[in-house]
Amino acid sequence: MSKLKIAVQKSGRLNEESMQILKNIGISIDNGKDQLKASARNFPLEVFYLRNGDIPPYLRDGVVEIAIIGENVLIEKGEDLPIVERLGFSKCKVSIAVPKSSKAKSLKDLQGKRIATSYPNTVNQFLVKNDITADLHVINGSVEIAPNIGLADAICDIVSSGSTLFKNGLKEIEVLLNSEAVLAVSPLITNENKALLEKIQFRMQAVLKGQNSKYVLLNAPNDKLAQIIKLLPGMKSPTVLPLANNNWSSVHSVINENEFWEVIDALKAAGAQGILVCPIEKMVV
Repeated sequence: MSKLKIAVQKSGRLNEESMQILKNIGISIDNGKDQLKASARNFPLEVFYLRNGDIPPYLRDGVVEIAIIGENVLIEKGEDLPIVERLGFSKCKVSIAVPKSSKAKSLKDLQGKRIATSYPNTVNQFLVKNDITADLHVINGSVEIAPNIGLADAICDIVSSGSTLFKNGLKEIEVLLNSEAVLAVSPLITNENKALLEKIQFRMQAVLKGQNSKYVLLNAPNDKLAQIIKLLPGMKSPTVLPLANNNWSSVHSVINENEFWEVIDALKAAGAQGILVCPIEKMVV
């Protein structure tokens, strides 16, 4: 039986979160320390542990057929490779930063200046789009040190919490793009393995929908039931069950994480009581 080949980052936060989502969708990986390839016990899947920058060419050449990769890396090295699922973790941004002592406050202040980066294609496209000419210095790793050693006037790199910029005496002046982990696919994936990819996508969607939703149970007075139901659309409609007290009903529904507190406040104001909120592990719709 054919095996689907997936690439994940070799180490770091993206590796940990990639392996976690594979675990969450029920795929068990037999991988030991420092292994570069491992197989799943319960799914026809092989995992390749690669450097982030090596993943786009491996996808393009069909060495691996899918990959969990940072969107920022695809934009830099694999814009031709399609994204089939946005995964919502390992969020970051690609930003331009300058020393705190610099007089530069915006992109236009970098006209004719030197910018150190590991993302030359991304930076160059952004500069051209904004009609800025700058001298790019390509550095692989430790980009933040470039202004301190006189190599550059500014840097462009990924920013997560901003702590690395702060520690190196830098300030952000421009955000080029926002990024998150995505599931990308090779143009050379076989038809047989497309079916396996669809299964993985289906499972991932169930996990992601569950993570973005909360299950809510509450008690509602029957004279307020219609008003409360309007606040709880749920997946199709809320579930309503009678309570021992004939004047009350139990209402079950799902709330989107982004709307959670606004809906809870509205429910409470409408007369709902005994509101119980539970996490959802997976949600299949």
